[in-house]
Amino acid sequence: MANQLSMKYLLILFDKARHSKFFLFVLNEVLGYSIPFNKPHKLKITEVHDGGVSVRLPFRRKNLNHLKGIHACALATTAEYASGISLLLAIGTHYRLIMKNIHVTYHYQAKMDVIASVKFDELHIKRNILTPLNAGEPVLFSSTVEVYDLMTNHICTASIEWQIKHWGKVKVARVT
Repeated sequence: MANQLSMKYLLILFDKARHSKFFLFVLNEVLGYSIPFNKPHKLKITEVHDGGVSVRLPFRRKNLNHLKGIHACALATTAEYASGISLLLAIGTHYRLIMKNIHVTYHYQAKMDVIASVKFDELHIKRNILTPLNAGEPVLFSSTVEVYDLMTNHICTASIEWQIKHWGKVKVARVT
């Protein structure tokens, strides 16, 4: 229940960040703390818009591969982050999201910052996610995220499949 409450506050913060650079900064700080895996990458939500977000991955030494381009896994993480955050905004706090699989096709080497933008159609979300979830069924949902560099070179395309279910139906193994 505490997790759901903090998720509700997070959604309020997202709404405020839509129109305020200060709250966008606060949102990025909170997410950096809440999702420690992403913090070293310095992922930043640059925009909260209708149906999703835009996420920027900086061109910096810790994100580079041996060829001095942005590492493939950093690009995949950026796409997954943008998709997951956008999906959370679209469906709300009553449901648990977990990535089932990811497939990334790389088109061009990233030699500068990149942006992953996601926008979900509200009617599509309602029909394909919320209606089955409200009927008590878990849902598998696929999203496609395209990542571009600042010169609009198409860097990669990620296909991400999410498993979504109501928090009340989540079973967790107990450690004894």
